[in-house]
Amino acid sequence: MVSRRRALTLAGAGIAGIAGTAAAARHLTTDDAPDPVTGAVAFTGAHQAGIVTAAQDRLHFVAFDVVTKDRDRLVKVLKEWTAAAARMTAGQDAGEIGAVAGIPEAPPDDTGEAIGLPPSALTITAGFGPTLFRAADGQDRFGLAARMPEALAPLPAFTGDTLDAALSGGDIAIQACANDPQVAVHAIRNLARIGMGVVSVRWSQLGFGRTASTSTGQATPRNLFGFKDGTRNLKAEEPDLLREHLWVQPGDGPDWMTGGSYLVTRKIRMLIETWDRSPLAEQEAIMGRLKGSGAPLGRTGEFDEPDFQAVGADGEPVIPDIAHVRLAHPDTNNGARMLRRGYNFVDGSDGLGRLDAGLFFIAYQRDPRKAFIPVQRSLAGRDELNEYIRHVSSGLFACPPGVTGSGDHWGSALFA
Repeated sequence: MVSRRRALTLAGAGIAGIAGTAAAARHLTTDDAPDPVTGAVAFTGAHQAGIVTAAQDRLHFVAFDVVTKDRDRLVKVLKEWTAAAARMTAGQDAGEIGAVAGIPEAPPDDTGEAIGLPPSALTITAGFGPTLFRAADGQDRFGLAARMPEALAPLPAFTGDTLDAALSGGDIAIQACANDPQVAVHAIRNLARIGMGVVSVRWSQLGFGRTASTSTGQATPRNLFGFKDGTRNLKAEEPDLLREHLWVQPGDGPDWMTGGSYLVTRKIRMLIETWDRSPLAEQEAIMGRLKGSGAPLGRTGEFDEPDFQAVGADGEPVIPDIAHVRLAHPDTNNGARMLRRGYNFVDGSDGLGRLDAGLFFIAYQRDPRKAFIPVQRSLAGRDELNEYIRHVSSGLFACPPGVTGSGDHWGSALFA
């Protein structure tokens, strides 16, 4: 296990910028061969980390509003954020001086709560919302309106939505995932500190217990209804499917998004107490899967293909027409697929003796108009699960390709 203090020593006091921290991360992940749970994930690459990266156990997600009108100040913060993210994902302090090495008369350039903690597979992923390109009042604050991708058009209203505007949208999104909650919180806290006066937090969400596997080496986890979630998720080991469904391809839209992906978030409140009083057979019929094994109804294995044509002795479909698995399946939605990496949440109680709990849905895709939107329309219109859930928050963000190295930063091609 390599601490942040040790990581900084290994990296060398003179190292600065992304190239140095990337080298430090390589040292940690290659020479020291750390445990994948506690080690470092490379920050630079063709795609941003935190998308196909093996899903970590903890999440801190934040949406920022840009409060400055100065384009240069915004770009400066994006550069500072990128450098800080490169350091933190390598197990270092957010700033070059650190939490305790500066002069006593000045604030530290790291908040210090991650001192002694390993990188914990921290990834930090950034995306830009529609309002960064054109504000709600139509203003083109930063000269970006002409560069907004058509795929970033605001999501339509869906049947049953009960969205809270204060918990939705945002100009910039940052997703921090790690196997230690304190490491994820530390990352978001320091980015918010660096951006003070330029951005302000619009809303944020903590998550635990990943609800998807993004690698074939990960078992399918369970959501708070007790069912396996994301069985058919795209996997990092499926490059052809990722190219088709996840990564923006040349010609899809503006060049600055090629190699990136579109992120949809939905905070879904689960009516836990109502669900818990429902019979097991009813729960399984609503989901279309067995609660124990995760197998589709009428099948025996979790990864068996559902048979939507099968009928029971009563002449009714084995998998009901309004079952979640049927309505979300690619065969029902013209082949639409997404890469999901959501998390469970419990935000205390609602003041009426009920848990404020559910799923923070996160999905990446090549084009939400061909993936999330048709699937959600299918679910919103007929899914019997809607009786037990409420969509209370929504976000859409364009996540550019990865940072290539020294001199590059989040949004560099967008603002060029």
